[in-house]
Amino acid sequence: MIGKNIARIRKKRGYTLSEFAELANISKSYLSNIERDINKNPSLEVMQKIAKVLNVDLITLLKPSKDFDKHLYIEKEWVNFFKELKELGIEKEEIQQYKLLIEFIKWRNERSE
Repeated sequence: MIGKNIARIRKKRGYTLSEFAELANISKSYLSNIERDINKNPSLEVMQKIAKVLNVDLITLLKPSKDFDKHLYIEKEWVNFFKELKELGIEKEEIQQYKLLIEFIKWRNERSE
């Protein structure tokens, strides 16, 4: 169950097994064993590394349901975009101001078409 959840989210995020293993600092073979449910009891430390890279909480990885909420899946490009904004020093509170600017630009572009 845990392994299938990890594999499903990893693929949804667009990571290959190799990329994901490197980002999580876990060996590719160990991660593969977890995803294939060969290792059904990974340590809490490993699970935290996996959850951090996938940008989900541990509960999401442990959910028995196969019907994950769609809002939990964020495309890799969006995650990278927000990481870039954070690296530029933009705080979460400032995003709303930028949203207004984007809406204005979109409105202006629609009027000029």
